Amino acid sequence: MKILVTPPFTEEQKRKICSAAVNAGDLRFCLKKDITPDILKEAEVILGNLESPEQLQAAENLKWIQLNNAGTEGYCTPGILPGDALLTNATGAYGLAISEHMMACLFMLRKKLDLYYVNQLACRWKSEGHVGVIQGSTVLVIGLGDIGTSFAAKMKALGCRTIGVKRRVGDKPEAVDELYGMEELDNLLPRADVVAMSLPGNPSTYHVLNRERIALLSSNAIVLNAGRGTAIDTDALSDALYEGKIAGAALDVTDPEPLPAEHPIWKAPGAIITPHISGGYALPETLQQIAEIFADNLRRYQAGEPLKNVIDLETGYCK
Repeated sequence: MKILVTPPFTEEQKRKICSAAVNAGDLRFCLKKDITPDILKEAEVILGNLESPEQLQAAENLKWIQLNNAGTEGYCTPGILPGDALLTNATGAYGLAISEHMMACLFMLRKKLDLYYVNQLACRWKSEGHVGVIQGSTVLVIGLGDIGTSFAAKMKALGCRTIGVKRRVGDKPEAVDELYGMEELDNLLPRADVVAMSLPGNPSTYHVLNRERIALLSSNAIVLNAGRGTAIDTDALSDALYEGKIAGAALDVTDPEPLPAEHPIWKAPGAIITPHISGGYALPETLQQIAEIFADNLRRYQAGEPLKNVIDLETGYCK
């Protein structure tokens, strides 16, 4: 069994993955940029993303690929995975990092710290007036995977009322006070002081927050997006910020991405733009969580046990 591992793991993390392998000699650690078609041809298992999903066309012996992302864009495209190869993702690795990033952006906007930082750069001692409160806010969380649930739990702990929206309504997680399906979104948006989005990128999530739905938001609303940029109509959001129809927006993901320098939302009042860094490996604990997921699923695969985070190729979500 040839096992290819692509993330930039530390030596300790590599040892953890090696300890999960029946034969550590089967493991080959190789960064994405150094992978060749010959290396892919040998691999039965790939632990980690590739530079491009299309590279899988060379992986003719592949039985399973474990992504280091929660998102699965490109890997679910028909014909990309060879044969009956399984696809799993790294759901569970990003909740801590991304939910804290979203919280930081929310506090920055509500307390006008973005304005005060601009004043600091200009050496300007000036009050920006009243600030907003977090406690008691109604927080609408669209997407209740690991990231959305982690964010909802933190907001609830701060005294907020949390409302969850998900594709399939099942048992209500403790992190949310109310739970609804996507069909109720239009009725829920006017209630929201905060709209937090962590949706994957697929046709069903395209422009979930479109111009018409942005118009349903109150002037106090702040929009946070740390899933995929395509879930929001960027131009409509930009217009709402310039027109003062919403209070602010923090985008770690944009559509298009990278965001062109000439796009007006860069300088929109109440906008915070970060270059898709809330996840990734900026937080070392994230890479550690990925190593844990890889090691656990590798042990399961070799033992013939069911894998965690198996992806439904038709929806891009975990089964």
